[in-house]
Amino acid sequence: MENELKRIIKNILFPKVKINQALLAEKLHKKTIVITGGSFGIGEQLCRQLSEINCQLVIVARTKEKLQQIQQELQNKPATIYIFSADLSDEVQLDQFIQYLQQYSVDIVINNAGKSICRPIMQSLDRFHDFQRTMQLNYFAPVKLCLALIPQLEKNKGHIINISAINVLLAPTAYWAAYQASKTAFDQWLRCAEAELLIEGIKISTAYLPLVKTRMIEPTAAYQHAPTMSRQQAVDHICQLIIEQRAYYKPWWTLLGQVSSVFFARNWVKLMQFYLKKKKC
Repeated sequence: MENELKRIIKNILFPKVKINQALLAEKLHKKTIVITGGSFGIGEQLCRQLSEINCQLVIVARTKEKLQQIQQELQNKPATIYIFSADLSDEVQLDQFIQYLQQYSVDIVINNAGKSICRPIMQSLDRFHDFQRTMQLNYFAPVKLCLALIPQLEKNKGHIINISAINVLLAPTAYWAAYQASKTAFDQWLRCAEAELLIEGIKISTAYLPLVKTRMIEPTAAYQHAPTMSRQQAVDHICQLIIEQRAYYKPWWTLLGQVSSVFFARNWVKLMQFYLKKKKC
């Protein structure tokens, strides 16, 4: 009964979307798609789905062995898979990847790589590097990558897709200062740049995803029993953004959270205080 209730709740919160595979294949036919963070989680699932299409996938991630494994497993698929091992939070490696991309004519950039940290401020007083690392990967790296690829994207009337988090649209949450600040930073950058890029023919889309069942959420105990979207559902929404080129995807219930974040902001802070005090007891 408990499992059935969880299934019903998940279906209500995260209804499935049906992808028109023929239309997706038409949109991506012989296109070059760059996917960051492509070795695990959403990135890996997206690579596997798009590998069924006649296109070029350029996948970048830190784990070279996993990239090679994916490339080998997908070698007989219609897509041509290119891999590049790099830690995009390292500026030297990021520059090397940008230089590597100059040999391609990029049509779509999917910014999926990200670093998540859940840690109280009082446990972060000597951990400034946490904030540096999240900003480097979640903000500075995608900004620099986009700036480098804008000429190609302008020429090809391309598409930038940012895999973001629903948190950036809602009230700030305790313990998530480093992560939410960095994700919000790139979200704001892309939204500020959107009008200029649209004039140049570059489409902009953002997937504001809820909790997705990946290894990224495993270290957070509070998420172990929370309703989560599957990796495949997340990928389906990304594919829908590719097809429709809409400005964003966000769960249907996000508006309620956004309105509450505005009208009950101070109440939310008090609720957080109550929760944190109770947790210490």
